[in-house]
Amino acid sequence: MPAVSDRPIASGAAPLRHDWTRSEVEALLALPFTELLFRAASVHRERFDPAEVQVSTLLSVKTGGCPEDCAYCPQAQRYDTGVDAQKLMDTSDVVASARRARDAGASRFCMGAAWRSPKDRDIPKVAAMIREVKALGLETCATLGMLTAPQAAALRDAGLDYYNHNLDTDPEYYGDIIHTRGMQDRLDTLAHVRDTGMKTCCGGIVGMGETRRQRAGLLQLLATLPAHPDSVPINRLVQVAGTPLHGTVELDPFEFVRTIAVARITMPASMVRLSAGREQMSDELQALCFAAGANSIFHGDRLLTTGNPDTARDRALFERLGLRPMAVPVDAAGHDHPATVHADITAAPARTAAA
Repeated sequence: MPAVSDRPIASGAAPLRHDWTRSEVEALLALPFTELLFRAASVHRERFDPAEVQVSTLLSVKTGGCPEDCAYCPQAQRYDTGVDAQKLMDTSDVVASARRARDAGASRFCMGAAWRSPKDRDIPKVAAMIREVKALGLETCATLGMLTAPQAAALRDAGLDYYNHNLDTDPEYYGDIIHTRGMQDRLDTLAHVRDTGMKTCCGGIVGMGETRRQRAGLLQLLATLPAHPDSVPINRLVQVAGTPLHGTVELDPFEFVRTIAVARITMPASMVRLSAGREQMSDELQALCFAAGANSIFHGDRLLTTGNPDTARDRALFERLGLRPMAVPVDAAGHDHPATVHADITAAPARTAAA
């Protein structure tokens, strides 16, 4: 897939901005709902086909036992959530899951490990996974925690296309959610990834008790990074018993759609991913998100350790809305893939291995 700056731009499309102020973002969030959706949909059409949705699959390759204290996370070892620590999966099992995901319609395969940061001895094992998944003709993505510059370079050399490292929330609210890792740690990892030439996948979580101003702060931070993330996952908090955020008042669904719309307006060339929380969303809410500019989803019945709509539901929803998977040209040789296409969400469903 082309990088953000390489995607085709419709005549008259506004240039990318990296100077958004919080007050500007707050003003967008406060627009009348139909006006905001109109603006977001107009921006979306300048750079994307609004009937296309990029489809990815996420697999937990190392589950549980994380030493961090992120208040939303069922994989933190300090919380009693029923998630047991597991070792890193064998490469052959990861490749088998990737093959099933590809055959079910995914064009990107994401591998997540519950580490604060990988040890240097872990990198060759993950690199082997990346190389073999890439050989299937899939784009590759990984989320492994904080990286050093040499670790980022090693993942790039293995053929990793995207690295996910979310900012999670507004810097003003960050300390209420996480104490074991600072915001600057996250920004440093993103800088290491960008310096290698890899693409970034970076977003956040809403519905954690933050205010609208703080949602604006998260979006402003994302939109003023040195380069807009190529993918921007917007996660709706999935409340898990045993985590500190279990029992949080749920975010108003229209406020979630507003967040999607403003992400689209402020980062017009990025993939805006409707990410965690989809299992609890109605088809109507998801349709509003697509209308607001979301053009990426995770496909398959698990997201790390939490549920996700199964493939049959997604196929039915795509058919009802007249959507189709984004055809991402892929080959096994480079970071952007100019040959084959894997994008058939209408294929027989295949279950991704549960984390």
